Amino acid sequence: MVLADSVIDDGVIEVRDGAIVRVAPASQYGQGLPGPTGSTFLPGLVDVHCHGGGGESFPNAATPQEALVAVMEHRRHGTTSLVASCVTASADVLRARAATLAGLAGSGEIAGIHFEGPFVSEARCGAQDPAYIIDPDPALTRELLDICGGHALSMTLAPEKPRAYGEGSVAEALIDGGAIPSWGHTDSNAACARAALEYSRRRFAEARTLRGPRATITHLFNGMRPLHHRDTGPIAEFLSDAARGGAVVEMICDGIHLDPSIVRDVYELVGRDHAVFVTDAMAAAGMPDGRYTLGPQDVVVRHGVARLAEGESIAGGTAHLLDCVRVAVMAAGIPLVDAVYMASEQGARILGDSSVGALAAGKRADIVEVDADLNVRCVRRRGTVVV
Repeated sequence: MVLADSVIDDGVIEVRDGAIVRVAPASQYGQGLPGPTGSTFLPGLVDVHCHGGGGESFPNAATPQEALVAVMEHRRHGTTSLVASCVTASADVLRARAATLAGLAGSGEIAGIHFEGPFVSEARCGAQDPAYIIDPDPALTRELLDICGGHALSMTLAPEKPRAYGEGSVAEALIDGGAIPSWGHTDSNAACARAALEYSRRRFAEARTLRGPRATITHLFNGMRPLHHRDTGPIAEFLSDAARGGAVVEMICDGIHLDPSIVRDVYELVGRDHAVFVTDAMAAAGMPDGRYTLGPQDVVVRHGVARLAEGESIAGGTAHLLDCVRVAVMAAGIPLVDAVYMASEQGARILGDSSVGALAAGKRADIVEVDADLNVRCVRRRGTVVV
């Protein structure tokens, strides 16, 4: 079993009433236990950036039932805590999606809500529809937070946009409202990125919220100005801030969005405590190639790669979070303990939820059983097998 800092080769997880009450080597239990199963046990995974799966999309889900299809697709593959991500859309659509998803969060089906836009860069919009990109609006932000009823986790915004950070800004509204600014989809220069990150730190210290309390970086490298030694853009600042204990950088470790070697390099530069794996998955996760939608945009998936039907922009992922762990371990060479940490406990820390993310006494009994190739054998959530 994989713990936060070690692996127990032959261990026992004792569960009672949906919670873990003890984790220990089997030798401490004496005689009478069944022999080794040949399985490895991981904590339930925590994905803080996911747009859908199983043929359904959170940005398009008009009912809780539609959204639950995507939730269950990822839950069956080991993600027992999931944040539902919206995309850039009209204010009315965002209000409607916030209301639908807030109900699911209130019932415990999802762990929170993430708004990817609409306050992002037109130049680095990726699969965000530029027709709905607007300048940062603190009043709209506060309205969306109110509709979410305390379940909003984060919002992606570009630091170079007016009123993105500072007094009377969207970042101020987010932090004061119990959510997290996630800097990304940005064409920012280095100075602006650093200023936004420093503002985030100061405001979190003043507000003392349960979330975070650290900013995140929306899918590092994707949707932002590339790093260049004379026109550095934001990436070096994001890495520097993370290495100094500031922001947590998201990485889509699916072998498509990022080469595994760059994932390894970031891990070695900033450490596991400052990075989190996410899927950025859309409706095609777990589904065959074909045509799908992501908010107002049409998407075509070929050979497992999702791209906008018009243009070449990658339009979300098609992997499950356990796939990202597999790529990290088998292609990037990251130790299993650290790869699992970045896909579980780190996400729990971002959520501010101490009940999930690890195999330890007092935690929720979210347990993923996998084989030697990190394929799912069984998933338990709150101690109950996921169907």
